[in-house]
Amino acid sequence: MRVFAIDDERAMLEELHEAIIAAEPGAEIFDFERAKPAIAAIESGCVPDVVFSDIELPGANGLALASRLKTAAPNTKIVFVTAYPSYAVEAFRLHVDGFVVKPVEAARIREELDALFGLEGTAPTAKLRVRCFGSFDVFSGDAPLIFSRMQAKELLAFLVDRAGGTCTWQEIAVALWEDKKVKDPQSYLRVLTNDLRETLASVGMEDVLVREHGQWAVRTELLDCDYYRMLAGDADAMMAFQGEYMRQYSWAEVTTAKLHFMCEQRR
Repeated sequence: MRVFAIDDERAMLEELHEAIIAAEPGAEIFDFERAKPAIAAIESGCVPDVVFSDIELPGANGLALASRLKTAAPNTKIVFVTAYPSYAVEAFRLHVDGFVVKPVEAARIREELDALFGLEGTAPTAKLRVRCFGSFDVFSGDAPLIFSRMQAKELLAFLVDRAGGTCTWQEIAVALWEDKKVKDPQSYLRVLTNDLRETLASVGMEDVLVREHGQWAVRTELLDCDYYRMLAGDADAMMAFQGEYMRQYSWAEVTTAKLHFMCEQRR
């Protein structure tokens, strides 16, 4: 389960983090002191299952965060954590999913998780594991995903690189075929997407690939991806990046340069 914890007071954030860990020991927790970085992380592809957020935040407060989440991550649950129960009416007007009053206790976090995700308190965890650092590879469980066409794999890589952003067939054609002459790129792209769908369907993950209004994208919330974790500021993912990103694809050099820049900025 991926969880965002948001509170602008460091002591309160640590208390919230510890309560979540005690309630759900296997949770992957990202801590934020502001709403805007949390929203940026989600828009970069790091989509949580649930957000526990204080309401009183500098800049964009928790109520604004809830409103943004309904658009940016409609499947994400949001639970407000506050010392002021009077906010409950406004919170539930925004259709948030829960409410916890400070001081935060693990038992209350557990109750909210049970209410949101069932008695086990765990969100669906079926995800593809995607490795972008070094060579691009995809795993279902511990087994590598086998692609019948290598360009179907490259198509998935390109969409992963876009981190949920949509792509036209022209953008895909330029990236995948560069100066190569393809007689009918649109028809060939249909072949590749059909092949990719079949490959994803073989492991029950056909919903990863999305096509709307003639454009393609991936559902980032269904991917456990080192690149997405790095974009979200995860320190372990930052350490895992050793300078190479999807090294088999020349179009990935732009993102490689961006990741190098990110590492330099954080030193």
